[in-house]
Amino acid sequence: MKNFILRTVTGIVFVIVLAASFFDPLAMTLLFALITGMTIWEFTRLVNNRENVQVNRFICTAAGVFLFFAITAFCAEFTTSSVFIPYLITVIYLFISGLFTKNNDPVNDWAYSMMSQMYIALPLSCISILAFRSTPEGYIIYNALLPLSIFVFLWMNDTGAYLTGSLLGRHKLFPRVSPGKSWEGSIGGTIIVLGVAALIAYADHNALLEGLGVTETGLTTIEWMGLGLVVVVFGTLGDLVESLFKRTLSVKDSGTILPGHGGMMDRFDSSLMAIPASVIYLYTLTAIA
Repeated sequence: MKNFILRTVTGIVFVIVLAASFFDPLAMTLLFALITGMTIWEFTRLVNNRENVQVNRFICTAAGVFLFFAITAFCAEFTTSSVFIPYLITVIYLFISGLFTKNNDPVNDWAYSMMSQMYIALPLSCISILAFRSTPEGYIIYNALLPLSIFVFLWMNDTGAYLTGSLLGRHKLFPRVSPGKSWEGSIGGTIIVLGVAALIAYADHNALLEGLGVTETGLTTIEWMGLGLVVVVFGTLGDLVESLFKRTLSVKDSGTILPGHGGMMDRFDSSLMAIPASVIYLYTLTAIA
């Protein structure tokens, strides 16, 4: 009972803080930069427990945080593409440093170092691509609705899948990796997300969120529901990828920083696939239009 209360309180605070941050671009930027750094730090701690792995935790974490700030500044048109030069220098350094660490298997170090960037830093940085959008007039504006909706869809999918799976779950979705997930739960979560997407589309079209500083996205109801479906599919895959990662490393939780919820990777595993997939989806719509 005590653990349930702790988990509930932690979950509520987590949702409130994360959701509130989206309504201020500076708060969103600082919070997700912190999340990026903490998640990479946690990831590098886990992989460094493996034999013949000596990843430079500080450099990997600093590089990931810098990449987040660089992409955000570029998307907001605060700077030019030259902002990425220091990041490229860091990547080169991580490879060259393998010549001097005297590790028996430097390929492991290179692979895990790059994985920290491709698996965590780059996907989380894509949240800024969703937040800073170009208007038809060519101006860049900050809009909280798209990045916030990704997490609303993820939360609704998790809730719907858990409730539906608990009541009706019979057929395992991916038993080798995550025996607790069922097809029935996934379908239930998808239906709930599609309903929520329709509600968000209604609020978007009728400017019901203007008081919160949210401008219309221009997405149709079908396109909103398509975004919800993309988040469900790739959010579930992201969850399964992290489950496979933890099984490979023989750990139950990625960390203990969030009481009752595990570590940062446990909380953001779904978003690591859902965010970049959403960017691809939205840019595909733009290309087709």
